[in-house]
Amino acid sequence: MKVKVCGLTNHEHVKTCVKNNVDFCGFILNYPKSHRFISYEKARKLTSIKKNKTNYVGVLVNPKIQELEKFSKLNLDYFQIYGNYNNDDIRNIKSKYSQKIIFSIRVKEKKDILYYRKIKNSADIILWDSSGLEQSKEWNYEWIKSIPNNFTKMIAGNITLDKLEHISTLADIVDVSGALETNKVKDINKIKKFLNKIKIINDKN
Repeated sequence: MKVKVCGLTNHEHVKTCVKNNVDFCGFILNYPKSHRFISYEKARKLTSIKKNKTNYVGVLVNPKIQELEKFSKLNLDYFQIYGNYNNDDIRNIKSKYSQKIIFSIRVKEKKDILYYRKIKNSADIILWDSSGLEQSKEWNYEWIKSIPNNFTKMIAGNITLDKLEHISTLADIVDVSGALETNKVKDINKIKKFLNKIKIINDKN
């Protein structure tokens, strides 16, 4: 199981993630409602940190064309997009801005997981997330058991240490943010503890 640490806001935390071989680092680029939102200038500085094998991800909610253009100039490997899109929309974004795409589906009811059918042929990774966006809400991860395994699946939404073992049987990537924070700020000790748990699970498998 791979791991994405999302909502990073400072230099030390990004370096900690890279040093500990986090697969994906996420930055909230156009959603100021979130306490994890960062300015373009800060994003430019954080994504200029040497990343080794880590992928940098720009998280975008209903991005406008001007925003896609602007953020494509950052040192990103993926756009993570929330919104109402289909395969053609995603293919156009990938082609125009030379970005891989993580498509995010907000899950509140079981039927919501089926949105993947609209973008399964274009997105590089599909993320099933809670409906809360900046809030870490839980949903029934079991719902994605019915989804085929012929593409990369990611799960987010109130991810905590005690859930990792089970999530490792459902998804290829776990996306975590709130569980790594103390008073809404990333906590290096929590990051390291979480990553160590991932390593233990992977070593067993």
